[in-house]
Amino acid sequence: MEILQYTPEHHAFRERVRAYLAENVIPNIEQWEKDHLVPKSAWQGLGKNGFLCTATPKEYGGHGLDFLYSVIMTEEIGRTGFSGLTTGLHSDIVVPYIETFGTEEQKKKFLPGCVTGDIISSVAMTEPDTGSDLSSMQTTAVEDGDDIIINGTKTFISNGLNTELCVVAAKDPAVDNPYEAISLYIVEGDRPGFERGRHLDKMGFNSQDTAELFFSKCRIPKENLLGQKGGGFIILMQKLQQERLICAVGAVIAAEQTVEKIIQYCKETTRNGKPLSKFQAIQFELVEMATEAKLGRTFLDKLIAEHMAHENVVVEVSMAKYWTTDLAKRTIDRAISIVGEPAMLEEMGLARAMRDIRILPIFAGTNEIMKIVAARFMGL
Repeated sequence: MEILQYTPEHHAFRERVRAYLAENVIPNIEQWEKDHLVPKSAWQGLGKNGFLCTATPKEYGGHGLDFLYSVIMTEEIGRTGFSGLTTGLHSDIVVPYIETFGTEEQKKKFLPGCVTGDIISSVAMTEPDTGSDLSSMQTTAVEDGDDIIINGTKTFISNGLNTELCVVAAKDPAVDNPYEAISLYIVEGDRPGFERGRHLDKMGFNSQDTAELFFSKCRIPKENLLGQKGGGFIILMQKLQQERLICAVGAVIAAEQTVEKIIQYCKETTRNGKPLSKFQAIQFELVEMATEAKLGRTFLDKLIAEHMAHENVVVEVSMAKYWTTDLAKRTIDRAISIVGEPAMLEEMGLARAMRDIRILPIFAGTNEIMKIVAARFMGL
């Protein structure tokens, strides 16, 4: 029995996405990896075909579809083995901030461009000396007449180079309580004082444009405040459930893809005249890997259903984020051990997958933070 009830419309959407990616994304992956950047035209192509911001209300140019369409997009992009197109960050993490907390004017101004891919969004929280503890951020936002002046540095910002809309977390230095001092601001990509820094050269996610962002007397109008002043921390906490759920979707797909590839490899590769899949030790490894992937899928699908029913599953999603990302990391490591030296060849794709998967337990809140969140809610 399936936990998630996919309709014929969902299945048709999946097939359309898969066909589009096969024709327009997969042939370009190697070049984009060499360029260390996905061109904006790729985002616009996705938007033109209705693959971005599928849940955005129709009155703002969106499609008004349910969360399963977001799941399908994340899964199908994950199945390409390519990490450069972070549509989940754009469509399911950043844009919902504006949909939920933005003013009517902000929604009308920014959401249509996010749907078409003409506006690529990002969120800037992490700083050089601030990781998961947002209370220690140093970026400031000070009122000056009808404007807000932002000063500070952000780092490890996904979509940092391509971004045309950045949701920036900054604090009011006049407020003593560090959590009540945090507000969120919409900063357009062409604002004076907003500069992109280095395109960070990373171990994985090569074509994902992770960058430093600098705000030097960056002046924005007061109407670019997102939500209530001082409400930034609460806004971020309210949206973490979906963010971490999307991360878990990507992790489970990564594990499933690894299992599929290694099983096929073991069936096709022989040692001493028989396929690797016929050796008992290899069989045990493959069965264990496949079992864990199925466990992850079942847990994930249950949480997706509960999330769509608007249930509070913060604890369970925190558990899922840490367990599924550890699962993905563990699965690719086991696959490489089975293959041995040939796994180091880039042409096999396992080395790239290893580099890309390694970041999953770190971003969207480290797995250690996930355990702390769960422990607190469990009353430990």
